[in-house]
Amino acid sequence: MNEKIHAHIRRKEGYKFEISFDEWDKGTVSMDEPVPLGGASAPNASMMLSSAVGHCLSASLLFCLSRSRVEAEDLEADVVTSLARNDKGRWRIEGIKVMMKPVVKDSDREKLERCLTMFEDFCIVTASVREGIKVEVEISK
Repeated sequence: MNEKIHAHIRRKEGYKFEISFDEWDKGTVSMDEPVPLGGASAPNASMMLSSAVGHCLSASLLFCLSRSRVEAEDLEADVVTSLARNDKGRWRIEGIKVMMKPVVKDSDREKLERCLTMFEDFCIVTASVREGIKVEVEISK
């Protein structure tokens, strides 16, 4: 993994932007602001952060399971990001709650339990976000 990520952000129109990355050559990602500011044609930054936390936790759990020789039969995550106004009336992300639903064979439950004690610490995004935003993770079994 690189020690830096270089994102190129270019305005397309209004508040719609196109993002590309030096480290990823498969195309671009679009982002937009919700109405009335933007056209809501793509996710906004808060949505992308929300999905980044959920994706990182899911990938981290899958990696731990694979290292434990456990095949996940399924894995879903729902991420709820709460927004609130601060003392100055500005919108801020107040918290992120991730509800994960891993499915493994009954014979692998003990290995799953072991992974559940450590996988969060290996998620780069969640560990970093937790420095400034409350992030809760809930596992549904």
